[in-house]
Amino acid sequence: MVAAGAADPLSGAAGPLAAATREGPAGTPGIYLHCLFCLRRCPYCDFNVALYREDRIAPFLDALHRELALYGREAWASRTAVESLFFGGGTPSLLEPAAIGGLIEAVARTFPVQPGAEITLEANPERLTRERLLGYRAAGVTRLSLGVQALDDRVLARLGRGHTAEEARRAFGAARAAGFAAVSVDLLYACPGQDLAGWGRGLAEVVGWGPEHLSCYALTLEPGTAFARRPLQDLPDEETQLAQYRAMVEGLGAAGYEQYEISNFARPGHRSVHNQRYWRGEEYLGLGPGAHSFLGAVRFANLRSQLRYRARLDAGLLPIESWERLSPAQRLGERIVFGLRLAEGIPRTWLAEGFAAAPATLERLLARYGEAGLLLAEGERVRLTEAGRLLADAIGADLLPAA
Repeated sequence: MVAAGAADPLSGAAGPLAAATREGPAGTPGIYLHCLFCLRRCPYCDFNVALYREDRIAPFLDALHRELALYGREAWASRTAVESLFFGGGTPSLLEPAAIGGLIEAVARTFPVQPGAEITLEANPERLTRERLLGYRAAGVTRLSLGVQALDDRVLARLGRGHTAEEARRAFGAARAAGFAAVSVDLLYACPGQDLAGWGRGLAEVVGWGPEHLSCYALTLEPGTAFARRPLQDLPDEETQLAQYRAMVEGLGAAGYEQYEISNFARPGHRSVHNQRYWRGEEYLGLGPGAHSFLGAVRFANLRSQLRYRARLDAGLLPIESWERLSPAQRLGERIVFGLRLAEGIPRTWLAEGFAAAPATLERLLARYGEAGLLLAEGERVRLTEAGRLLADAIGADLLPAA
């Protein structure tokens, strides 16, 4: 990405970043608000987070409102209908319901929000009571994403989580008692100290709760995290991890969940509207420290530091730190790689466009993966098989537009 540096790329510039923020999205975007505070940093987390302190909340909220107001000055704001609003983090449920409600109202004053828009709040089980959840519902939250991760206290302790399995159970029950009809549960597999049987028991119990959506990810040792810095001795071996994945796919399928994306499962009508934007390469606007946006063909990121983020807003400037303009080939490549993660796959025309100079190479690749049972090219669409999903990254890399 290109660093914004001392010269403001937005002040009177005619460049790609200025054009993207001035002209706005071409269609209906989603909005992401990054609430970066956590009670602790999990040893596997590489997100932009800061430790929660009560005195940090008011300045953070003030800055977030000011960033939103700056976008509200653009002509495109009043004609841009929003179909999804996502409070991510961090731990957004550390913010009071009144604060979440104030942000929802501010978004609605700035952009037309579509009737029935999906408004998601990520939440951790600790401190999540029925009363608090009633407050979030009254504030306008329509969907809850609950960070359970595991239902084994030993695994939770190894993951550095601040809740117990019993607190997770109570939190889900409180969500139902508060009237939430759209609840997603996040789970992790391939965790330290987690065997196949333990993973299966936890998954079966969560299925028994009846959530509308599950996001199930393999634990990844991201660079710079505590887990990456010190070797873990009790991670499941590759064979066990693969068995955990297959047990997940089979168990959730039998329970009526559609695997609409490699790591995401939903009951009919309950796919994540917001997250599908990322996989489909659609536009979104990110607000808050470290948040990312994608407008037009330009991707840009906010300053990660709270202090620098607020200082930039104090100067009346958008708090953008870096940006890049994607070439047509890069844009197409991303749509292919991310689109292959979805159950419906991608239009065959995308691949034909990427391999316009080498159509025979494309046909050989499709034939090779088809014969191996990894890919289906049916009519106008190309999608991965269940076996192909395990190799999605490698297959996507092979199908990137030819140089």
